[in-house]
Amino acid sequence: MSTMQRNGQSLVGELMSWMGAAAEPDIRIEEYVEDDRRVVRADLPGIDPSRDLQLTVEGGVLRLRGERRSEHHDQHHTELRYGSFERVMTLPPGTTAQDVTADYADGVLTVRTPLQPSVESARIPITHRELPAE
Repeated sequence: MSTMQRNGQSLVGELMSWMGAAAEPDIRIEEYVEDDRRVVRADLPGIDPSRDLQLTVEGGVLRLRGERRSEHHDQHHTELRYGSFERVMTLPPGTTAQDVTADYADGVLTVRTPLQPSVESARIPITHRELPAE
């Protein structure tokens, strides 16, 4: 009897690799909590963040899109992936773009989001109307 071992790969990734699709994510990340913030670090060497990266918040989702532009060389070997990439992460409900910070240094994009977004309280005015007398 043979035993199949998945080596920590997700079932979806495994199925995609069987079908010939890329099983590895285009962007490798690490995620951790620091104080009251969730920190996501993405390994993106050789990227010009002002030209090649776009970070958006919409509908409770943080979306990182980018492109690694290929360099053309005669007779070369590469294991780097070139082209467009995207990574999507769910945010806590109520998180806005103003709650998210990002910086890029030494080939690493660091994004900080709140663990729980700040909720501003506001008093809701109550209008009072008289009911007609019967």
